[in-house]
Parts: sequence; C-alpha cells; structure tokens
Amino acid sequence: KKNTLSSDRTEQLNSIGFIWDKRDHAWNEKFDQLCAFKAQNGHSNVSTNDERSKSLGQWVNHQRVAYKRNTLSSNRIQQLNSIGFIWDTLEHE
Repeated sequence: KKNTLSSDRTEQLNSIGFIWDKRDHAWNEKFDQLCAFKAQNGHSNVSTNDERSKSLGQWVNHQRVAYKRNTLSSNRIQQLNSIGFIWDTLEHE
C-alpha cells in the first residue's frame, strides 16, 4: 500500500488546520510578523540589534541573502515586494 491519504482524510486534516509543509508555514508566520512590524513602524527594515525583534531581523537578513544568491522563490519575492520590502539597505539610505 502506498503512503497516500484518502481525500476524506485529507479534508479532515485540512479542517483542523493541519500543517503540511513546516518550512512554508514557518516562512508565512515570519512574513505575517514582518507585515505587523511594518504596520506598526512604517517600514520593513527590521534591526537585529533590538532584542524584541532580533529573530525577525535575522529572518529579514536571510531573505536578502537568499535573494542575492537567487535561491528565493519568485512567489516569496512577490510577497515581499507587495509590502515594499527593502532588498538593499545601502541603496535605500
């Protein structure tokens, strides 16, 4: 028997908010945090020096590195662009 779920089981798991891809879920949670940060602060340039937002700042830096290395998916690039994400902080100043 293959490792397949019936559509009924899949629907049941979806109905309780089952997370199919932990990596995508984690990325979307950070993106939501970034949206909230921007709404509160008016920009998306999160500092890693602030203890309250250090984890988010590290995530933001990781997105910039992935973008420069061409390893960030076009979907994620679009999502970040949609909120006015700053790709190059030196260029932005």
